[in-house]
Amino acid sequence: MAKTATKTTRSPFHCTECGWTAAKWIGRCGECQAWGTVVEIGAPKANRVVASAVSHPAMPISQVSAVEAESRPTGISELDRVLGGGVVPGAVILLAGEPGVGKSTLLLEVAAQSARRGQRTLYVSGEESAAQVRLRAGRTDALVDELFLAAETDLGSVIGQVDAVQPTFLVVDSVQTMAHPEVDGAPGGVTQVREVTGALVRLAKERNIAIVLVGHVTKEGAIAGPRMLEHLVDVVLAFDGDRHSGFRMVRATKNRFGPSDEVGCFDMVDTGIVEVTDPTGLFVSRHAEPVPGTCVTVMMEGRRPLLAEVQALVGPSGAPQPRRTTSGLESSRVAMVLAVLGNRAGIKLSDMEVYVATVGGVKITEPVADLAVAIAVASSVMDKAIHPGLIAIGEVGLAGEVRRVGGLEKRLAEAARLGFTKAIVPADTPNRGKDLKPMDIQAKYGLKVFSAADIRSALLAAGITA
Repeated sequence: MAKTATKTTRSPFHCTECGWTAAKWIGRCGECQAWGTVVEIGAPKANRVVASAVSHPAMPISQVSAVEAESRPTGISELDRVLGGGVVPGAVILLAGEPGVGKSTLLLEVAAQSARRGQRTLYVSGEESAAQVRLRAGRTDALVDELFLAAETDLGSVIGQVDAVQPTFLVVDSVQTMAHPEVDGAPGGVTQVREVTGALVRLAKERNIAIVLVGHVTKEGAIAGPRMLEHLVDVVLAFDGDRHSGFRMVRATKNRFGPSDEVGCFDMVDTGIVEVTDPTGLFVSRHAEPVPGTCVTVMMEGRRPLLAEVQALVGPSGAPQPRRTTSGLESSRVAMVLAVLGNRAGIKLSDMEVYVATVGGVKITEPVADLAVAIAVASSVMDKAIHPGLIAIGEVGLAGEVRRVGGLEKRLAEAARLGFTKAIVPADTPNRGKDLKPMDIQAKYGLKVFSAADIRSALLAAGITA
């Protein structure tokens, strides 16, 4: 009798980052191209699930009390602005940023402020010893009796500390240094980070503890660990800033309890980190007399309008390929504006070196700065300074047109508050379905407004002619 061959079914493999599956193991995911994230799925379990006792019976949503989920202020208004009023009990917040940006300093201040408000707070450090954290706390005036400090890297020990202290606010610095005792792999690995975060999320929900996790970032700027990490937590905050400047920004990229487009501003000083409630002055330089090659625009960081100054320096070049150097602006965007100036405004720059930068190290990513770049470059070429009270707001198209921008009223109101008297804006900017007339803006904000349909008319309004 012939022997019948039996077909064995191997468990498939899947990527822990994106969920892509494969029949065999490979070192690199075929979907997200991540290395070392493809693991084997265990044998399939029975598809029958037995009902078990419920922890809390279901009830009409109108009868569910929302008192326990009311946010509590942290004592730092800029952080409360980003969070939507404060920290919600039972919420898990992930704060990610580059090394040395000030994540631990900020959270130590948050923990101290929470303790000063009567909340028992536990700060668990996995990267520094307790003595090292105590040294920094003494420098930043964060010594509070209700603030408890522990240095642990084992998740079981962290939960033991929580049982002993019974905090209402917990800071874990950082999630990549914690190890789950029942999970294989080194701390910081995909599996460890996922399981540690999942355990802390369950801890927060079961005991109604607000937890803040410090997260590392990769060299590309993404949060280190599995993508699932951002799905597990309630709030994701990005903490960034220029290494050569003390200015820092906290951005909310995910927020289940508030806006996800707010920005908080801080300044790193010798004594720690302080709030910057009006950061506009950091990005605008003060000149005794008008200087050629400068122009101010108004960018939006979340819902907050910020004035930023663009500076340009243009000079002759003997090289076959003149330099084009930018700082704080997208180089491709600046190159496009230079091409439009040459072809649509008659300002030839093919044999000129052009340097364009922002003041204070601020990064402008939205196209609203196109018009300010064009005016600053033209001002430098003509060696003619523009009016010191002038701002320029608008996107420049390849045809030379000045396109509309969003939030114009907020931008103009901020410029008027800071003493600017003239503004160049796009000619076709709408205002809630109606045309935004220059006379209305002048009457409302005290600004003399010039509507520019194209780049030539904008340069003419700025007093620059080719």
